[in-house]
Amino acid sequence: MVSVVLPSLLAAQAGGRKQFDVDAATVGLALRALPVADLIFDGSAGLRPLVNVYLDGADVRGMDGLATPVSGGQTVRVVAAVAGG
Repeated sequence: MVSVVLPSLLAAQAGGRKQFDVDAATVGLALRALPVADLIFDGSAGLRPLVNVYLDGADVRGMDGLATPVSGGQTVRVVAAVAGG
């Protein structure tokens, strides 16, 4: 099992739950198992522009992105960047 931690904004959309334990082989599959996956992914199955994902504190963009393998006990953290003027 891998823990996925959501920011408050996404947790509110997930019924108030901030953490989910999912059975997945990759970061992408772990995120797709969430009830808010449609808010994390864009129409082409990539991450939305202002969504950052970390595996045990390391940015997955520096690894294999969504294809980064995960194993039990690891934590995937979703961070929604703030933008605006």
